[in-house]
Amino acid sequence: MPFVDPYIPEYITVHIGAPSSGGENVTVTFSDYIKNVACSEIYPTWALSALRANILAQTSFALNRVFTEFYASRGYPFQITSSTAYDQKFIPGRNIFENVAELVDEIFDDYIRRKGHVEPLSAKFCNGTTTTCDGLSQWGSQDLALEGYNSIQILQKYYGDDVELVVDAPIHGVHTSYPGSPLQRGNSGPEVSVIQNSLNRISQDYPAIPKIWPVDGIFGEQTEKAVQKFQSIFNLTSDGVVGKSTWYKLVYLYVGITNLAELVSEGHTFLGVSLQQPETSKPGDSGEKVNTLQYMLAVLAQFNDALPPLTIDGVFGPATQEAVRAFQRKKHLPETGIVDRNTWDDIYREFQGVSETVLDNPALFPSEGQADADAVPSHGTATQMTQFPGYPLTLGSRDA
Repeated sequence: MPFVDPYIPEYITVHIGAPSSGGENVTVTFSDYIKNVACSEIYPTWALSALRANILAQTSFALNRVFTEFYASRGYPFQITSSTAYDQKFIPGRNIFENVAELVDEIFDDYIRRKGHVEPLSAKFCNGTTTTCDGLSQWGSQDLALEGYNSIQILQKYYGDDVELVVDAPIHGVHTSYPGSPLQRGNSGPEVSVIQNSLNRISQDYPAIPKIWPVDGIFGEQTEKAVQKFQSIFNLTSDGVVGKSTWYKLVYLYVGITNLAELVSEGHTFLGVSLQQPETSKPGDSGEKVNTLQYMLAVLAQFNDALPPLTIDGVFGPATQEAVRAFQRKKHLPETGIVDRNTWDDIYREFQGVSETVLDNPALFPSEGQADADAVPSHGTATQMTQFPGYPLTLGSRDA
């Protein structure tokens, strides 16, 4: 789910048929599931790099379903279905090809994601002949393999050059994100911070939900009121207590709003965020939060002459401060040059509007072509921010 480090589940439960059908639920090891899907979706005679690319896509798609708790948040007792209308093909009891089984055993704990994102990529695919889609073409991957493309080049060709490989992910039993008991006023800890961050992001689309400030991991009056408003909007018992139904409604809304289960995702970046808000930021600081701020301002400057062009270097220097002031002037905010909560949210909302109407329009921004030939495997968790970072960014700020 979106608040747990990605991992490889030891077992996965597959519902045979569409989600609401009366089909049985089949539990198998994750590696056996991927072997079955690979043998059901592609041909064992294909070139090795095509087989690898397809297996990595199939693994990443399944892990995205597990990570986002896609079906659990909808009340289903399984992680994925066998229906190709929703997920990927799985045929109980089918024969498994020896070369496919060996390859899956080698790479089933590897997956792909976008750089700066935490979640495994929702790597959708189609056969590329009778059906086409925005993701990987299965027959197209074989053609590219015959042209000499390696597996990462094939994946980047279809999913973009910001795709990276994560290797040797941890393996353990399926984890549920719900902490096991209700959270309410007086509680504290990382689970409360998850609630606060989730509500703050959801409130960007549902402004009636009050912002929680600061995000400190303490379930106080602000958090209780935000939870109550969330519950009232979504027809839950408005008691301010985050039980299982409220928790999974938060998961459901957060995944939906950020498109975590889609090929084009806003990206999940809560992991690694400090729970405390420092009173000031130290001069000379830098990091991913500043980098993200600069990226949004640089994009907005392309569509608004009132904003100066900005170099993205991750350091909050004079140029960034002037860009912030120009944005604040445009939005009639106090021209402090400091990115507080209100300034961050306004920048984000305007950037999101540009992203949805312009940047995501393939007719205006076609693919730039072949990706880099070499890809460096990545380990660990990304921390790039797409939400207010939890403290003001000022001239000289840098990430800890």
